[in-house]
Amino acid sequence: MEITVRVKRISNKTKNQQPLPRYATGGAAGLDLRACVDIPLTVPPGARVKIPTGIAIEIPDKNMVGLVFPRSGLALKHGISLANSVGVIDSDYKGEIFIAVFNQDKEEYTIGPGERVAQLVFVPVFRPTLVEVENLQDTARGAGGFGSTGKI
Repeated sequence: MEITVRVKRISNKTKNQQPLPRYATGGAAGLDLRACVDIPLTVPPGARVKIPTGIAIEIPDKNMVGLVFPRSGLALKHGISLANSVGVIDSDYKGEIFIAVFNQDKEEYTIGPGERVAQLVFVPVFRPTLVEVENLQDTARGAGGFGSTGKI
C-alpha cells in the first residue's frame, strides 16, 4: 500500500547535505533515519542521547502512526538501541523527529554526521471503543502469562 507523507527539512544541514529518509532496498519495511549532527557524537556506555534527524513529517491520516525502530546492525554489533524500545510518532505531531538512543555496550560508540541511526515504519492504528464487562470469553490459555505456553 502506498501513501504520501509530507517531509519538512528543519535544519540547513538536511537542506544542503543530508538525503531525506529512504528505503535501503526494494523490500525494506523501514525508511532509514539519519543523525543530523555537525560533528561526531559519542555515546558513553550506559548513556542515553537525543539525536536530531533534521526533519519533521506530516502523517496524512489519524488512523496511522509512524513507529521508530532500532537498526539491527547497530544493536547487534555496538549495543546501540532505542531508549524507549519503539518510538511513536502520532499523526498530529508536527515537530522534529528525534531518536533517543541507548548504549547497552561496555564500549563507547560514536555516531557520525548523517549516520543511519534508526528506521521509520508506517502502520495503521485501530481506535477501538472500549466496553467494560464483568467477564471475558474463556480460552484454552486463559490468564496464563509469561512462560505459560512452555519453552519450546
